[in-house]
Amino acid sequence: MMKKYILSFLLFTASASALAAPQIITVSRFEVGKESWAFNREEVMLTCRPGNALYVINPSTLVQYPLNDVAEQEVKAGKTTAQPISIIQIDDPQHAGKKMSLAPFIARAQKLC
Repeated sequence: MMKKYILSFLLFTASASALAAPQIITVSRFEVGKESWAFNREEVMLTCRPGNALYVINPSTLVQYPLNDVAEQEVKAGKTTAQPISIIQIDDPQHAGKKMSLAPFIARAQKLC
């Protein structure tokens, strides 16, 4: 009987921690490297919210920007407020008319899910 209570407690604490606030990390141009840096800020915060909604957050203004389709759908549905990522995404100097790739940042944010 005691084992059953211990197992129940462990499952409860594991599920409670899964419901905790989303994790947020800060990444900088210095850390990522200027050739891969995609933003007009020196550093940004990345987060993954429930349902794998990925966002970039400007640390100085706390404005958030959707980083994937799930996050964009949340914004369109009015579940959260955010600005278009293109506002802080810089042009790719190697490819005229294109923006820098968000792939490394999406991969980094996905690890927080």
